[in-house]
Amino acid sequence: MAQSELFKTTQLGPYTLKNRIVLPPLTRSRSSQPGNIANDLMATYYRQRSGAGFMVTEGTQIEPRGQGYAWTPGIHSPEQIQGWRKVTDAVHAEGGVIFAQLWHVGRVSHTSLQPGGEAPIAPSAIRADNVKVFIETGPGTGTLTDPSTPRALSTAEVKELVALYAQAARNALDAGFDGVELHCANGYLVNQFISAHTNQRDDEYGGSLQNRLRFLREITLAVAGVVGKERVGVRFAPLFATTDEDRVYLGLVEDDPHQTYIEAVKILEEVGIAYLSLAEADWENAPEPA
Repeated sequence: MAQSELFKTTQLGPYTLKNRIVLPPLTRSRSSQPGNIANDLMATYYRQRSGAGFMVTEGTQIEPRGQGYAWTPGIHSPEQIQGWRKVTDAVHAEGGVIFAQLWHVGRVSHTSLQPGGEAPIAPSAIRADNVKVFIETGPGTGTLTDPSTPRALSTAEVKELVALYAQAARNALDAGFDGVELHCANGYLVNQFISAHTNQRDDEYGGSLQNRLRFLREITLAVAGVVGKERVGVRFAPLFATTDEDRVYLGLVEDDPHQTYIEAVKILEEVGIAYLSLAEADWENAPEPA
């Protein structure tokens, strides 16, 4: 009996994957507190799934302001890096390959999750609607609530964020990860720069489509410069539908999604990344594939 293609080896950049099964990023909110630190439970979770040929971690915030949900892990402190080493060591002991998903939620957050109780940051000061964030209300307890109104980033702050993505990639290497995936989907920070609905800036990062894609280009180049382009993946979730109502996801509307993502993919091709991950829409009344 012929072996299924699913169980055959395949190549991803420099890595020979033992099969074509992938564990996608799945938020679990199990990090240790205080500090949002990866722990033994998380190491066990990923080790148990290391039979997959390729694994991507849950979304991992690149800096303290990047958090939008209680207890999600970060990769910006020495303690977090050390915690993630438990995970990568466990996966590598089983012969697995694992990338860290670098995540910044932007405006999809709440003041209680932000350093000093400050407003979340975003391309423009437009609050996310039709979405809830999860905040801590006590030890081990939490609740869903509306996001807070964000403040707009200055041009200098946007450039600082590019550097923070690069530093997070360095931290991922220090933590033993085999590469990184940039979370550019689902209405979070990078997606907020791409969409004209959430990006109403009048500087070099707003206005035209190419300007709105500038942040994507810069962080992809910066991260590839750290880990190597063959160790970088990008996640998109294009919203293709017939009505504005169906294009709303995490309070974000995509204008002309076909042209937007054609141009976005051109950027990724120019950089020469390892892979592009496309997430299927999974909300109510989501468009069905033809």
